[in-house]
Amino acid sequence: MSDVDNALDAVIEALGGQRREGQHEMANAVATAIGDGSHVIVQAGTGTGKSFGYLVPAAVHAATTNNTVVVATATLALQRQLVERDLPRLAEALEPVMARPVTFAVLKGRNNYVCLEKLHGTVPEDESEALFSTKRTELGEQVIAVREWAESTETGDRDEYPDEIDPRVWRSISVGRRECVGESKCAFGEECFTVKRRLQAQEADIVITNHAMLAIDAIEGIPVLPEHDAVVIDEGHELVDRATAAITSELTVAMVEKAIGRVRKQIDAETVERLEVASETLDDAMREEALALGGPTQLTSLPKNVLLALTMVRDACNNAMSELAADRDKEPSAMAARQQARGALEDVHDVAGSLLIAGEHDVVWLDPGENRAPTLKLAPLSVSGLLREALFNKTPVVLTSATLTVGGGFDSLVGSLGLSESNVVTMDVGSPFDHAKQGILYVAKDLPAPGREGIAMEALDELAELIEAAGGRTLALFSSWRGVERAAEYLRVRLDAKKFPVLVQRKGDSVGNLVDKFAADQASTLLGTVSLWQGVDVPGESCIQVVIDRIPFPRPDDPLLTARQRAVAARGAVGHFGVDDRQIVLGLRTRRAVAALVQHEEVIALLLPLPDGGEPARCRARMPCAIGDGDRSVAAHPHGMGGPLQRVGRIGAGFGEGLHPNGGGAVEHLRIIGGKGAEGLPLALFAHGAGKGDFAGDNVAGQREILGPARGLRHSGPA
Repeated sequence: MSDVDNALDAVIEALGGQRREGQHEMANAVATAIGDGSHVIVQAGTGTGKSFGYLVPAAVHAATTNNTVVVATATLALQRQLVERDLPRLAEALEPVMARPVTFAVLKGRNNYVCLEKLHGTVPEDESEALFSTKRTELGEQVIAVREWAESTETGDRDEYPDEIDPRVWRSISVGRRECVGESKCAFGEECFTVKRRLQAQEADIVITNHAMLAIDAIEGIPVLPEHDAVVIDEGHELVDRATAAITSELTVAMVEKAIGRVRKQIDAETVERLEVASETLDDAMREEALALGGPTQLTSLPKNVLLALTMVRDACNNAMSELAADRDKEPSAMAARQQARGALEDVHDVAGSLLIAGEHDVVWLDPGENRAPTLKLAPLSVSGLLREALFNKTPVVLTSATLTVGGGFDSLVGSLGLSESNVVTMDVGSPFDHAKQGILYVAKDLPAPGREGIAMEALDELAELIEAAGGRTLALFSSWRGVERAAEYLRVRLDAKKFPVLVQRKGDSVGNLVDKFAADQASTLLGTVSLWQGVDVPGESCIQVVIDRIPFPRPDDPLLTARQRAVAARGAVGHFGVDDRQIVLGLRTRRAVAALVQHEEVIALLLPLPDGGEPARCRARMPCAIGDGDRSVAAHPHGMGGPLQRVGRIGAGFGEGLHPNGGGAVEHLRIIGGKGAEGLPLALFAHGAGKGDFAGDNVAGQREILGPARGLRHSGPA
């Protein structure tokens, strides 16, 4: 056995777990890639123990070579799990068998930490002044509470605040990269939370960060990460999207107005007026162009009025920055205020300049906005070349996730990363779960499809019945914030709040704290949006039911996705290696909704959407990525849930025979009821220990049934 095998056995034994061959296969592949400077892509199904499959070889390598390994995640939830649970247990378990203790640190973006300069009021800001003079309203109370916490926190990390924080409140005590005056010039440089975190990271064996930080460090060349000789990317299915988001630029009139507000007192009135005229010109131009748009729209060339406005904004910002540079006041608070003003101006100046010189390898689009506050956006047509040159050509990379394959292969992913089969090893180590025997699907019958107003009242009533039947213990996921808010309003009236408390995700909420509350109260229901589809770990009895309001199709009017499809089609292909990009996105999102919810051997959710009439052939034709047709389409689940459907029977005795491609006992616990069409299909998912004999009741013809554990989770009513 290898050193990695021995170390992994020591960790699993200390945790009271069992040996998993897939985990050992993964760990050795990771060790080989890090050791010889190559790349490996590993699909590790839920239950494999993926995090230890890469953390153990990373720890062995770091302790042996005294070099750092960076681990990047897509979600804060997984980042938190690694830092607060997995790594402490790993370090303790390895201490008896390693030559020295394994160390680790977490590193986030600067705006995730309290800025002491702003906290102590040396840098006045219009929004901050308004907030801190707020009367004792709910927001005012939060301002006071957050300030008190910020004064006593040892880390300054936003995610350690025990409650939600309004984004406006957090902005009042934090800064971005460009707004920071720098450690050497700051009055609080020696106490800076960001600096302390980076010093810890420089000494650590394993550094946990996120995809955005990795992209900024690698692609933009801004050294925000410590020196390292290997990178592990978990939730790797998100890398391309997160890297794209990290280097996507946007410009709004509000950004220009914010810059003017910060610089107003530091430059001549004539320069301020020039900025204001440029801002008004941009506002008029963007609103004029947005009037005719029904949604985000690509601009293959900039309209003349927008071109003129951007030029005015760029030149006015450049003039203001030159004037700021001439200010020689060395007093720390004055320097900090000047740097914040310069940072805001640079943001606007650089985006305006980039929009003006955008070329054929860029995508520019105008989003009219829900409140008619337009936004200009700019993104690269592809990040594959950037990732290849800036990341893969410079360091060995391990990329892993529970869901990476499309149509049973890695071709699409490998191509999107700018790699080829010749320079990367791909492998699927499977999953210890028997997914074919652990799923129930409930598709609500005769519900209207979601419309412009969002989820229908009938669907909300169905959701309430599902929650009551499950005794709470429900995670309800929505495709929009409007859906979350509408459901929250309805359920608070419809349900007994004491019996079934409802937790609601809000914009800017700390997901970790919300999930902790949900896991701690088995009667509770958690309502949230797509950010809760992955990286959420709720083992035990607190989550036995998952409801989604519609199939997670990507927006059909997404300008970037459309432009990428058009570019690929122009090269004579359809999507990545013959698979439509929207199908890839939908397939991976759907599979993540399943995989992220399988936290132990008793719980799994299965997505299997059906169109009107339940005819599988039509369903495959419309949604090959969600069903799987045995060719290059995306299977609903990577382990035993794909393949063609053979027939769909009527509800009643023997319903579902032959439905599942694997056959056998799996169909006894698969219930599919109703169906409203693939697009916007309302459906609910839940399961608990199917195949273990704990289901109550039979599927009765002409009735709607929710089947669950014999402990009483059962609800019947007219179909």
